[in-house]
Amino acid sequence: MKKALYLIGLLFLVGLITSIFNPIKPRNVDGKAKIEAASSPLLSLEDAFIDVAEKVKPAVVNLSTERKVSMKQFRFPDLPNELRTPFDDFFNQFFNNNNNNMPEREFKQESLGSGVIIDEKGHILTNYHVIKDSDKIKVTLLDGRKFEAKVIGSDPKTDLALIKIEAKDLPFVELGDSDKVRVGQWAIAIGNPFGLNHTLTVGVISAKGRSINVTEYEDFLQTDASINPGNSGGPLVNIRGEVIGINTAIVAGGEGIGFAVPINMARKIIGDIIAHGKVIRAWLGVYIQDLTPELAETFNVKITEGVLVSEVLKGSPAEKAGVRRGDIIIAIDGKEVKKSKELQNEVINKGVENKVVLVIFRDGEKKEITVVLEEMPEGKAEISTEGKDSFLGMQVQELTPDLATGLGLDSNEKGVVITEITPETPSEEAGLQRGDLIKEIGKNRIDSISDFRASVSKIKKQRKERVLLLITRDRHTYYVTLQTKK
Repeated sequence: MKKALYLIGLLFLVGLITSIFNPIKPRNVDGKAKIEAASSPLLSLEDAFIDVAEKVKPAVVNLSTERKVSMKQFRFPDLPNELRTPFDDFFNQFFNNNNNNMPEREFKQESLGSGVIIDEKGHILTNYHVIKDSDKIKVTLLDGRKFEAKVIGSDPKTDLALIKIEAKDLPFVELGDSDKVRVGQWAIAIGNPFGLNHTLTVGVISAKGRSINVTEYEDFLQTDASINPGNSGGPLVNIRGEVIGINTAIVAGGEGIGFAVPINMARKIIGDIIAHGKVIRAWLGVYIQDLTPELAETFNVKITEGVLVSEVLKGSPAEKAGVRRGDIIIAIDGKEVKKSKELQNEVINKGVENKVVLVIFRDGEKKEITVVLEEMPEGKAEISTEGKDSFLGMQVQELTPDLATGLGLDSNEKGVVITEITPETPSEEAGLQRGDLIKEIGKNRIDSISDFRASVSKIKKQRKERVLLLITRDRHTYYVTLQTKK
């Protein structure tokens, strides 16, 4: 009996040792199950991309536009007398005289782009630059149907346009919420790059709130999903297939850098165009610029980020509410604003007649001002001039009534106009430009050349390292810090 128990114990011990040093390997079928289990998240993601493609692609359209272009006739160039020969006189007379009698020739210019159907009524959202100046817009759907679209409205300031086709049983997309988009989320672009219809590319949201100076109002989503010529006007969607942006711009020569107009910005544009036939924007009635450390020091404030008010327009909502030149806006309706673009976008996303609360710094003290927004008016102007007096690389002349008219200013406006900027001087480094109107120097009002000369003389005597200028450019007014010493 004891021997039997001993034998059983010995066999158990041997079996235990064997299992430790030589574990039983799973059969192939078990290995396959483990691989499938490990790959199931990837398969689920793959299925999500497939679902997005099947859900969104039918609503993405190919846009082909046509416009007539008149070709100017060749004209033989006129040469200086010392370079002319008898042959030049012959060719000049032959080409130029005959050209005057020849009619201009017209050609059809075609271009391609993308768009996305946003409702069952056939409204299509796209970029303004895709349909700009077009005489005919052809729309092709994924199912092969073709239509001719009409323009309902457009907004060059955001590069958006709304067109429409008349058809039944149209697929359309679901619009998402671009405010909830987070950097790192999946981003899927669908469009017709280089005419390759309904191409899908995948990436992530690389950044939000980008400004690249291609439109007047910018709050772009940046993505590394491949966007190429022909993608313009197509949708950028999330992993649920909701449209979060309209693909608009690429960086020339760059890879993995594309930009889309947030759908929340586009949503307001669409609503205004459908309801009013145009875009209605709210405004404060102020000209603004980013606060810099140099400006903060000049205004004697401890903050280094905010929006500096450089001018308050007469009769504007801001003037009625008591906003003043030199105020520094740091928040609107409880939302912090550090840059001019942020304040601008917050205001234009509000409705006309809405009340907004601005938090400002004035004379070192924080204040709140309530402004009732009004509809934004239109108007811009440009001018170039000549001049004589100079200071730190700029040449100026006194503003005349003719120059004031050219600048779009009142005929009784006063100041001096910059007529020339010398390269590699403090004026150029400060960003001053030909045509800028100087309104103040060191907070001293400049109405004439004599005021300008007196202020310059005073600055030279005081030997300050920097001086504050107030200038008007394109009917907008800015503060500029000019370095007087290196």
